[in-house]
Amino acid sequence: MVLRQKGPTQVQFWLIALLIGIAAGFAALLFRKGISWLQETLYGVEDVRLMHSFAESLPWYLILLIPVAGGLVVGLLLHWFTPDGRVRSVADVIEGAALADGRVEQKAGLASALASMITLGSGGSSGREGPVVHLAAVISSRVSDWIKADGITARDLLGCAVAAAVSASFNAPIAGALFALEVVLRHFAVHAFAPIVIASAAGTVINRLEFGGVTEFTLGGDGALQFYVELPAFLILGLLCGLVAVAFMRATFWAEDVATAAQRATGLPRWLRPAVAGLILGAIAIPFPHIIGVGYETTSAALTGELLLHEAIIFTVLKVAAAAITIGGRMGGGVFSPSLMIGALTGLAFGIVATSIFPDQSGEGTLYALAGMGAVAAAVLGAPISTTLIVFELTGDWQTGLAVMVAVSMSTALSTRLVHRSFFLTQLERRNIHLAAGPQAYLLAMFRVGKVMRPMDQENAAPQEQLLTLIEQGIFTDTNATLERALPIFERTGLDFIPVVQLAPGDGPPALEGALFHVDALKAYNRALAATAAEEHS
Repeated sequence: MVLRQKGPTQVQFWLIALLIGIAAGFAALLFRKGISWLQETLYGVEDVRLMHSFAESLPWYLILLIPVAGGLVVGLLLHWFTPDGRVRSVADVIEGAALADGRVEQKAGLASALASMITLGSGGSSGREGPVVHLAAVISSRVSDWIKADGITARDLLGCAVAAAVSASFNAPIAGALFALEVVLRHFAVHAFAPIVIASAAGTVINRLEFGGVTEFTLGGDGALQFYVELPAFLILGLLCGLVAVAFMRATFWAEDVATAAQRATGLPRWLRPAVAGLILGAIAIPFPHIIGVGYETTSAALTGELLLHEAIIFTVLKVAAAAITIGGRMGGGVFSPSLMIGALTGLAFGIVATSIFPDQSGEGTLYALAGMGAVAAAVLGAPISTTLIVFELTGDWQTGLAVMVAVSMSTALSTRLVHRSFFLTQLERRNIHLAAGPQAYLLAMFRVGKVMRPMDQENAAPQEQLLTLIEQGIFTDTNATLERALPIFERTGLDFIPVVQLAPGDGPPALEGALFHVDALKAYNRALAATAAEEHS
């Protein structure tokens, strides 16, 4: 009871961070186990790491129909438990951290996690990390609501949950902690670092208790870099990967727009949209089962150099298309695993060409696959630091760091000029949520005019006659509008205050509620900026 009334002490907060880390770690583990169980049940595969090899032996009609059935179940789930039929993922967690005091939708989040599990278990071509991140955020949101946490505390707990989920998914404690800070909280505040590290370590321990300390991928060759002579090739690879990442992101958004337009034009129920996407995926998977599921088998084949040049190129194009169809069709899943596969294939194709042109000055072609994997993923996530570390921790190869860092830096430098910093921030931008530009852009959207205005019965309220005159001239704002919409009125009119009204239903006249003063709006904005700066530098 004291915890809920006064908030946690530092020791209590660290204990809560640890418990959230454990809970998020188990959530990630159960999610992964659930996908494996579904794949084993639906496809009959004994080792899900060899999914596409096993699928080649299955009857074509099973490969076609299983994604359709999965899509149908997903569509019904999202139709029943989400207001818009859309899967929640990392973008919604970033939005929750910035605009919702560190909280996300809980009912829709649980439905989205289940939908994504079914998608990946039935052959959807996306990733498991995005859903796990949101599922962990649901856990932290529930805890924050229970202890009545303020915005700063709830955001820190959100970061703890995300770090643990990423760490448990990848067996990558360093990258998990930095991912939470770099991508979700989008700052590196010192006060948040210790609890996030604690939670990240807890998630990693849970992963290793189940899977041991083995890395996710094994590299082929000795990974030797011909140092200075070969570095220009990795600069070029980074630029290529940046373009591939942008193509992947834009293909996904294009697929979503086309699917939405087709749905409206045909009157297709929204719950059937994922099933149609599953039908298209199944048709592609009949000749190319490599697109089924997370795709770690193909990624491993690229990192060990087991693919030919034409295979690497074809599989890259197919994976981009399959992931775009899965996500655009609202089947669920994340973009990280697809970006790893696309990057590894791109890097391998580039490496095969580069090493054949300059065989005496080149190292192993698989080193290019590793660098490409990091470069595309970093550009898609907008997370060069944590993605570089995830690549190292996934492979256990720390000797090739220079090549990966060079490629990652070039890819992110290029991609951020062509999209809104990352896939997630571009998703939010498409919803008119402007987080990419920083707090100075999105904080105004957090304040409702009704909270900042001066009511008519206040002592220093604006003169009623002037307000009524302005309303007759069409100059007013709604109580539910945000300062983001209200402030341009001051710039356009040069007024010191504007009327605030309650809009009547139909054609009824607006009811005067009060006035928004320019100085009050600016004071609220400045206080929010100061509070944000204090949190980020604490």
